[in-house]
Amino acid sequence: MEFGLCPSVTLQQLFDPSGVAVVGASDTEGKIGYEAMANAVAFDGPVYPVNPSGEGELFGREFVASVTEIDGDVDLALCCVPGPAVPDVLEECGEAGIGAAVIYASGFAEAGEKGEELQEATVAVADEHDISLLGPNTSGFIVPALDLRCSFASGAEEIPAGNIAVVAQSGGVGLVLAFQARRQGRGVSAEVGLGNRANVGFAEAIEYFDGDEKTDAIVLHIEGTDDGRRVLEACRASDTPVIAYKVGQSDVGDFAESHTGALTGDHELYTAGFAQYGAPTVDATDDLLDAAAALGNSPEPDGPNVGVVTAQAGPGIIITDRIQRAGGRLPELTADTQETIDEILPGITYADNPVDTGRPMPAFGDIVTAVAEDERVDIVLVYELFEASIGYPIETLDGLAERVGKPVLFASEGIEEDLAEERAKLEAAGIPYFPTPERAADAAGALARYAKLHDDAVADGGIAALDADADGREVSRDE
Repeated sequence: MEFGLCPSVTLQQLFDPSGVAVVGASDTEGKIGYEAMANAVAFDGPVYPVNPSGEGELFGREFVASVTEIDGDVDLALCCVPGPAVPDVLEECGEAGIGAAVIYASGFAEAGEKGEELQEATVAVADEHDISLLGPNTSGFIVPALDLRCSFASGAEEIPAGNIAVVAQSGGVGLVLAFQARRQGRGVSAEVGLGNRANVGFAEAIEYFDGDEKTDAIVLHIEGTDDGRRVLEACRASDTPVIAYKVGQSDVGDFAESHTGALTGDHELYTAGFAQYGAPTVDATDDLLDAAAALGNSPEPDGPNVGVVTAQAGPGIIITDRIQRAGGRLPELTADTQETIDEILPGITYADNPVDTGRPMPAFGDIVTAVAEDERVDIVLVYELFEASIGYPIETLDGLAERVGKPVLFASEGIEEDLAEERAKLEAAGIPYFPTPERAADAAGALARYAKLHDDAVADGGIAALDADADGREVSRDE
């Protein structure tokens, strides 16, 4: 449950601090205070282990008894202390001028009445001193480009920098997405586990990452919130594309509330709300990252019409079916485009949309260009099984999306070691890559839904507020 918001507090101190204090740092391996310090020391800035019982050094940094005794700039405190000690720690942070804190401990609003009282007391101290709080009950956050690893999670150092900001209600899901992004060769601009959202919630995170130059797409994992309206308004106001994964289609209310204090509410209201406020929703973590890669690495599509070029008919049929079920449309190509295609490859297997060339060939890139230049096409999806003797049409694809002002997605399959170099060239050219026809089609569908949602917003003169469903129930209701 979100207890209060601190609009006057900047999140700059949280996600881009001058220095970090690890409060409750420990030299005992396995303790949160040890693991958090082990990750934090990678930061290219001062990192201070804080513990009145600490002696000597930890990871080459000398222990300090209190944050008030630190001689240097510190914006961020990582609180590796039990929940009941948190308000006192925050009082000291306030005295020291520290403007942001991560609270790892559980036992707050998710744990019943006494926990709610502790969270209220914690927020009251934070409000008094203008401190941004991530958590409680969180695994923290990671900003790979800054080597800022404010998490106790193992493997945080292996998550590469990318352009997708992951904002998850669950720190566990946030890390799942970050590790998936690594496996997919994408990386993240940030991975944030909001936890109980004491005074930093979805809206604050969306607003911050919308202004972050390292972020080109924002993904949300959301279990529930009692501030749904403000979250939706932040999605609407964001110039950076936002994609949401709202879990809880079945009844997980009690479990979710015990996890992060989430009020799950009506799933259909949430998905309708996100749609009305311009944020497409998906139903899986892979889909979330694929949609973000497509939206974050492409020009914004003008509409939902997808032009498909495939070198093999079977995958093309899968893509055609999947795109239409995912919200896209496959328009008939113009007569001029079909004539151009016929001139390039007379007797082509299928010259309308999708265009089926039968197999890759040297002129494959010219076919893609012809479809991309078609005035009826808003999004281009290309599929070909990898053939080493031909490779991918890199020279044609490089810069094509920017020239035509349309997303160009590419999907392929083959022996990974054989196609790795060509795939790297595609990604260097800014072409989103997908390993299966289904994932590529779903990403194209997300682009199509995004374009349709934003086109409807313009047509309506702005997205109308989602006040209530037919029964008068609000998305942001407190049940």
